[in-house]
Amino acid sequence: MPRAVKCVLVECDPSIKSLILNIDSKAHNSIVIEDLDDDHLVISDNKVETVKQELEAQLSENTFNPIELENNPPEK
Repeated sequence: MPRAVKCVLVECDPSIKSLILNIDSKAHNSIVIEDLDDDHLVISDNKVETVKQELEAQLSENTFNPIELENNPPEK
């Protein structure tokens, strides 16, 4: 018998989708319900905040911040 699951449709570019799928694989595939196409995912409703927090953390690690470089110049 079919079951209804509360979920959220996420529209994003392929790079963000890849990050979400990576987060899902680390969470033992408990986040993504359905991978629809290159730009759309269906994720579990109660995992939205977790995905937002993880994405923010990953993006901040991989984002160039010239102010940080100015305050902490690389060692020579």
